[in-house]
Amino acid sequence: MSDTLAVINCAQLVTLKGPQRPRVGAELGELGIIADGALVVRNGLIEAVGTQREIEPLLKSDCAVVDAGGRVVLPGFVDAHAHPVFAGTRVDEFEQRTRGVTYQEIAAVGGGIAATVRRTRAASERELVETSKRYVAWFLRGGTTTVEAKSGYGLTLEDELKILRAIRRLNDETPLRFVPTFLGAHDVPEEYRARRAAYVELIIKEMLPRVAAEKLAEYCDVFCEERVFTTDEAWRILTAARCHGLGLRLHADQLSRSGGAQLAAELGATTADHLEHTDAAGIAALKSANVQPVLLPGSVYALGATRYGAARAMINAGLAVVVATDFNPGSSPTPSMLTILSLACTQLKLTPAEAITCATINAAYSLKRGAETGSLEAGKRADFVIHDCADYRELAYFFGVEHARAVYVSGREAFRRA
Repeated sequence: MSDTLAVINCAQLVTLKGPQRPRVGAELGELGIIADGALVVRNGLIEAVGTQREIEPLLKSDCAVVDAGGRVVLPGFVDAHAHPVFAGTRVDEFEQRTRGVTYQEIAAVGGGIAATVRRTRAASERELVETSKRYVAWFLRGGTTTVEAKSGYGLTLEDELKILRAIRRLNDETPLRFVPTFLGAHDVPEEYRARRAAYVELIIKEMLPRVAAEKLAEYCDVFCEERVFTTDEAWRILTAARCHGLGLRLHADQLSRSGGAQLAAELGATTADHLEHTDAAGIAALKSANVQPVLLPGSVYALGATRYGAARAMINAGLAVVVATDFNPGSSPTPSMLTILSLACTQLKLTPAEAITCATINAAYSLKRGAETGSLEAGKRADFVIHDCADYRELAYFFGVEHARAVYVSGREAFRRA
């Protein structure tokens, strides 16, 4: 097989070429589109991009050629917040919510995260890997090539390690690229409800040292809410995580204005995620510390809520906004970044160009991957998707459609629609 690949006849080659940092303000709408574009890939890396006329002289006789057929070619989506390793589903709870029962009411009687924890504890590592491979296929066929993957459905030392080891195996055994995050502070498990301080100590003194020693995670996350982990508890856990060399992420202000945004800023976290209840003061704090906000409109939609993160206010404040799926079995059971693009436009009031930037290059930078993926530029990994449309705006306009015709990860075909 040739180690050189050329993609030609791209109606729009959406490169996202621009400054080598997360995009802010008007930059969010600048996609670096090359009409009648083409690109050359060598040994898994992009060697050149340009118009077809510019690229054709570079092609050698041994170069494999892919004809995009007058379609849009885009960087692979980077999903910067997901929970893709779990056992079972929560379709029963979904039905309950259609009858008017709230997410909080379900959790109060042992449902919600606790229900998935029970099922995930009962599953073996092998079973989790095999189940998750089904979701890997869903991500790829939707045009996603990189996914942040959180643990958090074990909540014991061995079960959290089991999930993170499953993520490592998925990284090795599938084309999808995973960025692992330790989320032992996803909830207080049932057996610790009456002694929550002991669970915080377990995370700090036993879980974090083992996760770090086995190099199973790049980040640590905490679900910061008064009914889950308080700002004081989150501060202790994240401070300890930083001592172990882990980057910091934070579920912040999802269900209430809990002070999560301010805490993320105080700690210099890489991201603050959700932010549905974050106010002007929280936005200002995030800006002062250059924390990237990760907005998750899929979870608002799936829970039947109406309060979305203040994306436009964040953009106006100069923040490098990210959008992601929050794929999980309870509050956002979708791996589709295309669905998120639609919600970003209709609910967050982003333009299609802004939404794509938030789902590619900005998301890549939020995972410390901006130098290697998220845009189509020479020297970066050849993670790209041929979408079955002629105008990039169709990706958000025709919602509920899987547009990806072919998906490439490091220059190798990972999915092709028959």
